[in-house]
Amino acid sequence: MPKSFEESINELEKIVHQLEEGDLSLEASLELFEKGVKLSRDCRDRLTKAERRIEVLMKDADGTLRAEPLEE
Repeated sequence: MPKSFEESINELEKIVHQLEEGDLSLEASLELFEKGVKLSRDCRDRLTKAERRIEVLMKDADGTLRAEPLEE
């Protein structure tokens, strides 16, 4: 079962923290870095897909995209 977006972000944050500490061997650091890059790409892809879905949902009947401010 794939991880949720939130789980991936949390794991990515942990990896960044471990790498910043600098207490790992070169091999372990490279392995974690590679895993972090994969997680980062996966999260970016998910965000891009979500953005596209939102754009589709926000289109008017004539196909024009209408922007609405998001509530904070």
